[in-house]
Amino acid sequence: MPTAAFFDIDGTLLSVNSAPLYARYLRQHGRARRRDLLRTAFYLLQYRLNLLDIDRAIERASAFIAGQLESDVARFCEQWYREVVRSYVVPEMRVIVDEHRAAGHLLALLSSSTSYLAVPLARDLDVPHLIVTRLEVVDGRFTGRAIAPVCYGPGKVHWAKAFVEEQAVDLAQSYFYTDSITDLPVLELVGFPRIVNPDRLLRRAARQRGWTIVNFDRAVRGAA
Repeated sequence: MPTAAFFDIDGTLLSVNSAPLYARYLRQHGRARRRDLLRTAFYLLQYRLNLLDIDRAIERASAFIAGQLESDVARFCEQWYREVVRSYVVPEMRVIVDEHRAAGHLLALLSSSTSYLAVPLARDLDVPHLIVTRLEVVDGRFTGRAIAPVCYGPGKVHWAKAFVEEQAVDLAQSYFYTDSITDLPVLELVGFPRIVNPDRLLRRAARQRGWTIVNFDRAVRGAA
């Protein structure tokens, strides 16, 4: 049975949360209003307090792009990744991903982010598997709905378990890297939880459980 190494994206592989980066990038290109930035900040605050209604947040985000061509959004996000996001990939996490690859582990991104961020990031890090939030597309255009369940909280557990079953992964020998208390249910599934620059709630939970906490110097995380 293969060992897997799962990686969260925001605050783990990236030194920041990508949502404000994307909102600002949309604003710079005339695709978002000031109130869209404020809404993003509000959702981010709820996320940090572990109070986010993910279905509501995804519903609003999906409605924003309903009717747009998936190919256009994917191309825009590829550009966003190259120009903005790539500089926030944590150098130390690149090394850790490479170490797991060298050990022959199955690598997967496990995140509530959509594939439009995950695909260029996975390509950059040479991670072959994506377990992320999927948006519904019909005839090449977004419908304004997400594929349920969203890959967050219980939904992340659902998709992680489906992947584990499909790949016959040995969870007792597997790793998961994350910074967020929202990922506690997944952390409890794996044999080797790895806590990366955690939020306050996750730091407390990790200490109570004796889990490994990895702290990187935030002053040098990301070149931007």
